[in-house]
Amino acid sequence: MAEEYSVALTDVVKRFHLEVLFAATDYESIRLTVADVARPGLQLAGYFDHFEPMRLQVIGNVEESYLQKLTATERAMIFDRFFSYKCPALLVARNMEPLPECMEMAKRHNVTLLRSQEATSTIVSTIIAYLTGVLAPCITRHGVMMEIYGEGVLLLGESGMGKSEAAIELVKRGHRLVADDAVEIRKTSESTLVATAPEVVRNFVELRGIGIINVAQLFGAGAVRREVDIDLVVNIVPWNQNESYDRLGIESQYMEIMGNKIPMNTIPITPGRNLAVILEVAAMNNRQRKMGYNPGLDFTNQLSMRMEQEAGDRLPL
Repeated sequence: MAEEYSVALTDVVKRFHLEVLFAATDYESIRLTVADVARPGLQLAGYFDHFEPMRLQVIGNVEESYLQKLTATERAMIFDRFFSYKCPALLVARNMEPLPECMEMAKRHNVTLLRSQEATSTIVSTIIAYLTGVLAPCITRHGVMMEIYGEGVLLLGESGMGKSEAAIELVKRGHRLVADDAVEIRKTSESTLVATAPEVVRNFVELRGIGIINVAQLFGAGAVRREVDIDLVVNIVPWNQNESYDRLGIESQYMEIMGNKIPMNTIPITPGRNLAVILEVAAMNNRQRKMGYNPGLDFTNQLSMRMEQEAGDRLPL
């Protein structure tokens, strides 16, 4: 059975500075489980087919204008039926005063009533974006997450391979740390994985022989980033002379994480290799590939053209 992710309604209220007009008796325990927000225009008109009461409901200027044209009795009947579905909460946008029938029925059915000063479209879009992130499926991987030239690069490999040392070198070269040792990965869409650090270890890096350092305190706030999309996975492995490694990079390698295929490079490490520089090149090369340029393929095409030209020059006249 798939794990169900949720967020407390109280967290949403605090994050978006919402006003609690009426708190239901279960207000502190209400949790949102759907990464979407609904505007119940059809429901207020009496159509409840396919209604999803698990969503946070939002009333804006359009719904308010429609309700104002109804009689008090009609509004009472509509809100009586609407709140009987027990939605998590009803949010009134634009700092509008809720209708008396709305407040009365919210209390009767014990449904939380909230208010926002923001415009309806603004508060709806920001809440949806927030819920999409916090309710996304999440896993934790051992590794280091960096932003290099705007590319989100996930470094994987066994302990002691120098990932944290490379991260510090990259920070000194102007790149940004997202996470060290533990990387939380959230699947926010079918094509996007977002990486961040667990709150307790955010901005901290462990360097063997030195201990724990705070990158934000040591190098400044510009040296860290809270989250980033994963664009490339770099698997760091010890050099093995019996292994054959890709020397041209014509064919793309991928790693599947939570059902998403992410471009991957496998980089063998020997003493003396500058891992930070290699990672910078890997990030820039990945960006070129996304723009449609494959240097390995370009090289083999030029080599083939040169060989054909030389073969033609050797033909007898």
